[in-house]
Amino acid sequence: MPLPLRAQETLFFQNAAGKVFYQPGGFVRLAWSPERAALDAIQAFYEQVLSLMLSTNTRKILSDHGQRAPLSGVAQAWLTGQWIPRAINQARAQYCAIVEGADPMHRLSTQSVVSAAPAGLVFRRFSTLEEAEKWLYGAELSR
Repeated sequence: MPLPLRAQETLFFQNAAGKVFYQPGGFVRLAWSPERAALDAIQAFYEQVLSLMLSTNTRKILSDHGQRAPLSGVAQAWLTGQWIPRAINQARAQYCAIVEGADPMHRLSTQSVVSAAPAGLVFRRFSTLEEAEKWLYGAELSR
């Protein structure tokens, strides 16, 4: 993303799980903390993502995993069974770009979520933030 667009990004929410930013170029960016977060912090984090998506009519997500610890099995199950279906149905979420984490166990955790996620949200994984941003900017919304 060009620097002027990144400079317009706004911090919307922050807790132990990470920071949620609104990118006026058309997506919500999740910047994860490297520490392992408790389930309630992860759930609060994702609820704020959904709230931001609903209030801005944003249907694209960029999840920057960086040094994020792998999600627990309980968090993965909540994400795929509860949150992703709500994001698809309520916010009409369509695209999720994931910038891969450094930890191989984290990448396995991410693959588990992507594999178990319900149809309707297109996931794509990237090694750099710039690649993920480029894909999201080019992703055409339907409906």
